[in-house]
Amino acid sequence: MGNWVGNHWFSVLFLVVWLGLNVFLFVDAFLKYEKADKYYYTRKILGFCSRTLRKQLDHNLTFHKLVAYMICLHTAIHIIAHLFNFDCYSRSRQATDGSLASILSSLSHDEKKGDSWLNPIQSRNTTVEYVTFTSIAGLTGVIMTIALILMVTSATEFIQRSYFEVFWYTHHLFIFYILGLGIHGVGGIVRGQTEKSMNESHPRKCAESFEMWDDRDSHCRRPKFEGQPPESWKWILAPVILYICERILRFYRSQQKVVITKVVMHPSKVLELQMNKRGFSMEVGQYIFVNCPSISLLEWHPFTLTSAPEEDFFSIHIRAAGDWTENLIRAFEQQYSPIPRIEVDGPFGTASEDVFQYEVAVLVGAGIGVTPFASILKSIWYKFQCADHNLKTKKIYFYWICRETGAFSWFNNLLTSLEQEMEELGKVGFLNYRLFLTGWDSNIVGHAALNFDKATDIVTGLKQKTSFGRPMWDNEFSTIATSHPKSVVGVFLCGPRTLAKSLRKCCHRYSSLDPRKVQFYFNKENF
Repeated sequence: MGNWVGNHWFSVLFLVVWLGLNVFLFVDAFLKYEKADKYYYTRKILGFCSRTLRKQLDHNLTFHKLVAYMICLHTAIHIIAHLFNFDCYSRSRQATDGSLASILSSLSHDEKKGDSWLNPIQSRNTTVEYVTFTSIAGLTGVIMTIALILMVTSATEFIQRSYFEVFWYTHHLFIFYILGLGIHGVGGIVRGQTEKSMNESHPRKCAESFEMWDDRDSHCRRPKFEGQPPESWKWILAPVILYICERILRFYRSQQKVVITKVVMHPSKVLELQMNKRGFSMEVGQYIFVNCPSISLLEWHPFTLTSAPEEDFFSIHIRAAGDWTENLIRAFEQQYSPIPRIEVDGPFGTASEDVFQYEVAVLVGAGIGVTPFASILKSIWYKFQCADHNLKTKKIYFYWICRETGAFSWFNNLLTSLEQEMEELGKVGFLNYRLFLTGWDSNIVGHAALNFDKATDIVTGLKQKTSFGRPMWDNEFSTIATSHPKSVVGVFLCGPRTLAKSLRKCCHRYSSLDPRKVQFYFNKENF
């Protein structure tokens, strides 16, 4: 066995990596299926495991990208290997030296004679291009490669943010990719010697005496070959079944009637929709997919829920950030037109669901990224109203970073209510929130400085004064670590990658090496 592995090390390596890739595909499909049910079953199973293990569920998009990179790598290896193969096929067909390769290449393509060919290039006039575009393996390979290139190139962050429709439609080319993968081997271009021929002409013995195959006295006969049955469908069957189940579930949920109870237009072109749906149940920080058939039948866009589980409705805030959102806001702004029909699928789980599992929580929202934390803050308000004694969280630090002053008005009333509630209950120190304005000029700063002594902030009307610029995260984390020397701190972000890198570094830097002391755990929203 050891000698065999040593002689076939490349084949063994390729097989192991290929098996691993197919396992990745299965797990990737499983995570996508679980996402349709808010990771309910998996979160329950991992509920007794460590926090670090549970957090891996929230990296499903990262895992999905890793699978994509592995598919691209193995596709490149597969194509390069076939290029070498076809070069050998072509040279063997052109050869006239009577070598073993030329003799095997001359085996008949005639079905009447058993169709025992080995070389797919049938004649010296046949080109590689002709075989590529006339065989099942070649044609499906070209289709799959084109589909993969389009999916990968359109999945960049720039395309997703600026041309979401391009990303959405091209990503569904995976249907053609999977179909092509299933029938790629149907043509039998990968061939092996038949069992009967193996008994008559053993490869090791007869390969050395190929010049005597046609002699009557020879114990070796011309070998016969047959196409190997396709195997790829076995690897994609389970992921395809999981995906179909997910689509059926999502279609069923999306067809349930959604009633829009209230429409609010906020500053900075932000639309708030309050809705009801039979059987809808949510947790803090979750999100839903929204479709408006009058704008696009196929496009579904994710939006974080801004309502609390305790409320009798669910709501979302939509900022104009592309053609679809602009068209949706424009449709709701038309006063004399009927309200557009909305379809909702979800809710889906996110990292923010675990916010109340931490003794201390740090919430960081950038612009409209404040939406998951609005749900959390609303839920806290209701918990204090109901005197919920099961609340594990003892302290919340909330940072909201905005470019425009008008953005703060989206949840101004919520912050005002929380301020009043904390004062009445004597828990002023429970919520420490900071508002940061990054898009400011000298007039705003001068006006704020002149009115600094007033009880409320001149920008927001809240008691907490607005800071100009960006937070000094090292100072903020140092203060939190000093104030809570033996606490587990959950850091939650809904914002850009650059901010995520800074917060992740601070979490590592200010976490104590002693597990009994302060520990920071970073969590980021991924859609």
